[in-house]
Amino acid sequence: MLFNSYPFIFLFLPVALIGYFVLGRFSNLASVVWLALASLAFYSVSNWQFVALLLGSIAFNYLIGFLLITSPMRNRLRFAVLTLGVAGDLLVLGYFKYASFLAANLNALFSAGLTVNVLLPVGISFYTFTQIAFLVDAYRGKVAGYRLPHYALFVTYFPHLIAGPILHHKDMIPQFERAESKRPNAHLILCGLIIFAIGLFKKTCLADGIQPFVALAFGPAMPSFAQAWIGALAYTFQLYFDFSGYSDMAIGISLMFGVFLPLNFNSPYKAASIVDFWRRWHMTLSQFLRDYLYIPLGGNRRGPALRYVNLMITMALGGLWHGASWTFVAWGVLHGMYLCVNHGWSNYGPSIGPRYAPAANLAAFVLTFLAVVVAWVFFRADSMASAISILSKMASPAHIDLSYREMLAAAMVAGYALLAWFAPNTQEIMGYDHHNRTVGEAVSAWPQRRSFIYASAALLAFAILGIQQHSEFIYFRF
Repeated sequence: MLFNSYPFIFLFLPVALIGYFVLGRFSNLASVVWLALASLAFYSVSNWQFVALLLGSIAFNYLIGFLLITSPMRNRLRFAVLTLGVAGDLLVLGYFKYASFLAANLNALFSAGLTVNVLLPVGISFYTFTQIAFLVDAYRGKVAGYRLPHYALFVTYFPHLIAGPILHHKDMIPQFERAESKRPNAHLILCGLIIFAIGLFKKTCLADGIQPFVALAFGPAMPSFAQAWIGALAYTFQLYFDFSGYSDMAIGISLMFGVFLPLNFNSPYKAASIVDFWRRWHMTLSQFLRDYLYIPLGGNRRGPALRYVNLMITMALGGLWHGASWTFVAWGVLHGMYLCVNHGWSNYGPSIGPRYAPAANLAAFVLTFLAVVVAWVFFRADSMASAISILSKMASPAHIDLSYREMLAAAMVAGYALLAWFAPNTQEIMGYDHHNRTVGEAVSAWPQRRSFIYASAALLAFAILGIQQHSEFIYFRF
């Protein structure tokens, strides 16, 4: 089920909200169970054959976590239990996500003749990482004893289940336990609707609107210099508004239930360095990779050389997490190299005087954006050969003779760039503060707040009219 679909907007979401608040009048636990069951129903619409896998994953990880939290064990045994839990999660993820990839590579290397066709469960990457973080924190003694219904809701919570953000138990389960969130809050519902409207507009009108021009670079025909750049930039902004739209919609939906999701997207194309880019793009994944991979590998504690090795390993695995393809590995490795250069320049590069700081900042912003665009070519391309071919065209200036369609695409790309670079993002407009659990306070103080609400309603109506039933979010594939 898609957030940008009529059944979700006009049937599933209203029923889920009504049941949640009606049951909340009588029992805190009943509303938690209702929302967990509603989340399973949401998941089962297109993935019914994997509901048992999801439930098995929840039961397995809850049991491992229970042992780590409550059972008195020696350190070696605790570590063995943690290893069992994490290995079990990774084996399941590895089978469903990478078995076909591994077989294809073995066939290419050894003519092994292996045939493996495994259907990928939607959302498995997100709920697996969410639970691995839970197990590691349980091992570290950072987890309280949670009841099974609350833990099940933490994993299955439908605003995040399909495409993130990657949730943290310490942040989410206490919110599910609060009785106050089971009472309808008109302010949060209104703010949630406004944020949902903005996100839906980004998806149905902006991301889907520029999607046809992506084929200029990534279509079956070899692109020209201009087509390669226009198509690559079109994908750059399609992905931006698609993921930004999903992130807004997830936050907006969750606010209607009185629950604040963590920010996952914060205007990453405004970044003036790759380090800053990763603080803004897929923020919860960046935090997970830092806390549960980069730092356990040693981080920067073992000298600069190993720091760069750890960065490369972390980003290569982060790329592989996105998909079982060498193009995703190349994308991750490329970002690892970017980060190494960024840290190296910060540590050993020359200092910039105040006189040249504006020009240096502009150069850093442009260089960062171009580096990101180049990496997105690998992210989107069907193969390494295709990515290299497109990049070779982008690096080969030629006579530019644009058709009407290409001029239209170039104009749209320019418009999208202005929005991404200069427009305020949703959390700035709405004053969304996940840590302090506040939203909409700035809007409430505006003299023109009523006009803003009317404009948001019109935006929602326009976005609903633009819905395409089969327009999935790009991160559904991961």
